[in-house]
Amino acid sequence: MSATTATGGLPSDISSRSGAHDPYRLGRHDGGAGVGEGGPASRYVTVSYGFWIFLLSDIIMFSAFFAGYAVLSGATEGGPTGRELFDLPRVAIQTGLLLTSSFTCGLASLASHRRDQLFTQVWLAVSGLLGAGFLLLELQEFATMISDGAGPSRSAFLSSFFALVGCHGLHVGLGLLFLATMMAQLAVKGFRDDILRRLHCFNLFWHALDIVWIAIFSLVYLLGASS
Repeated sequence: MSATTATGGLPSDISSRSGAHDPYRLGRHDGGAGVGEGGPASRYVTVSYGFWIFLLSDIIMFSAFFAGYAVLSGATEGGPTGRELFDLPRVAIQTGLLLTSSFTCGLASLASHRRDQLFTQVWLAVSGLLGAGFLLLELQEFATMISDGAGPSRSAFLSSFFALVGCHGLHVGLGLLFLATMMAQLAVKGFRDDILRRLHCFNLFWHALDIVWIAIFSLVYLLGASS
């Protein structure tokens, strides 16, 4: 009986050796454990996980807008169709701007890992300018359509179009505010852990907007212009 422990029935000389009875350290609760050590996950992991949950809820919202557009895309009520309204060259430029901004945003993330303040700020600024160019072209498209009598009240098709594309544009605008805030915090506070976590969340947000836009470009503009 003295050769065994009360928990698990293992010999005491084996259980006393570090990790022999608990190779994954599931019972360790010393407060300093990180990922894989049985303790709570790091703040970086938990913040990223929570932000992914937010992004998934946002994707669900966009899915509802996509579903509404799919149902109403043919309800033009004698008004203009997507083939008559959509300017594919301009939309292609928008797509190029947004995808390039995602690439430069990734370069900013790599620079932040090197703690390079200059290039982090430069690539974030380039990402912001590209995103602003995308948003400007989208606002011009909306203004042209409304001036031609193809506003959101013209038909159910246009209502669903403005709701879906406008919701994405609103997210891009909020993303630009997010970006400006991150640039200011990096300049003032430097590469603190909490700033780096927020910058990581911004990267996730911006890349998610790219994914949604690819779906809009394919399902709304390309299919609408060809139908």
